[in-house]
Amino acid sequence: MSTLAYIGLGANLGDAAATLDEAMQRLGSLPGTRLLLRSSLYRSAPVGYLDQPDFTNAVAAIETELAPHAVLDGLLAIEQHFGRQRSFRNAPRTLDMDLLLYGDTVCHDDRLTLPHPRMAARGFVMLPLLEIAPTIQIPGLGDGAALLAKLDTCDLERLA
Repeated sequence: MSTLAYIGLGANLGDAAATLDEAMQRLGSLPGTRLLLRSSLYRSAPVGYLDQPDFTNAVAAIETELAPHAVLDGLLAIEQHFGRQRSFRNAPRTLDMDLLLYGDTVCHDDRLTLPHPRMAARGFVMLPLLEIAPTIQIPGLGDGAALLAKLDTCDLERLA
């Protein structure tokens, strides 16, 4: 049985747009998984640690037969392929991939929290998510469009 899941992607080192493009292609090569939709790319200012380049962000929709933790493991392997290093929180990165939603699953353990715990507060997640899923309902949080309407997205730039 397949589940619809949404993946947030971001990068601000190297050729971020090319990295996100290849990472999305790799999503579709995870076992029992296919890439359904991909948002436009968006430029956003860094959060937390501000002394770094702007980020390029996107969201992808996948259909997968993998369990949530197996999807997470696949995302971590893709990040590692692109040389992701976790030197400190909010550090610059070659690639960051987050499992945002996995069907209607609500989960909280030492490895994974679903829905992603900060997604509804991040315009750079919600704007591309709503681009590809305009009527999405987020478990425990409600209507995605209403959540997006509460956010300041003025600093986000849709890239061509």
